[in-house]
Amino acid sequence: MRIVSEGLTFTYNKKTKFAKKALDGVSLVIEEGEFFGIIGHTGSGKSTFIQHLNALIPVEEGTLKIGDRDLSASVKKSKKKKFYRELRSKVGMVFQYPEYQLFAETVYDDVAFGYKNFFPEAKKEDIDAAVYGALEMVGLSREQAGKSPFELSGGQKRRAAIAGVIVTRPEILVLDEPVAGLDPKGKRELMALLHYLHGTACKTVVIVSHDMDEVADNCTRIAVFSEGKAVMQGSPAEIFSKTEELVNLRLDVPVTAYLSERLAEVGTKIETDYSVADFTEKTIKAYGGKSL
Repeated sequence: MRIVSEGLTFTYNKKTKFAKKALDGVSLVIEEGEFFGIIGHTGSGKSTFIQHLNALIPVEEGTLKIGDRDLSASVKKSKKKKFYRELRSKVGMVFQYPEYQLFAETVYDDVAFGYKNFFPEAKKEDIDAAVYGALEMVGLSREQAGKSPFELSGGQKRRAAIAGVIVTRPEILVLDEPVAGLDPKGKRELMALLHYLHGTACKTVVIVSHDMDEVADNCTRIAVFSEGKAVMQGSPAEIFSKTEELVNLRLDVPVTAYLSERLAEVGTKIETDYSVADFTEKTIKAYGGKSL
């Protein structure tokens, strides 16, 4: 399913003295099949935007279409429940802090909750198959399924939260800061999991992240948010070549972008997509070494 927003605008506490415009005319296209990254400084509107994608925040102004569903169109009261249930079964959301999504006595019950909510007529054997299948996909065992989610490590909690979303087989998986707080090994493992799910459990992945290295390494395209607007869109190579503009937007740049600039200063220009693998291989070649 394609995601298309045009002029999407949203104000918190509208018509009060505390009003704050979080989105200001966001026009953005995310194609089906992309591994899409959204970056921006704190308060730039990233999280507000993604919460529109499964109607956690309703469209206030502008348009938003997810596949053939127009989230900006009025829906009859009698059909709203079905409309939102179908939407949320297709657009899965994983929050930054997995404990916000984990609440049941066991991991199994937590993952089963979402499935039973979307498929209330499901039989026990179907629920079991869906739950254990989702847990297997994220690398959690049947033994762990019987534990309290709060006995899990930080990385395992994140996997359990993801399992609770992919159990309904959404076409779009949206994650807010998926690697925040994880050590380097945990980051690599979680990003590898997301790429695996991208090819198996869902068609499109959208991540919000402050980790520029992870975005450069993993995303096919990127949108940069600032002051509620999508101010840049493009490939990692297009976005991270604009170092000065990103710094002016109070953003870090990937270490590969920094190193690329330093090498250019001494006469070695590296044409790279800013992923670590691509930058490393091209730098080795530039200095006469063999490719990896």
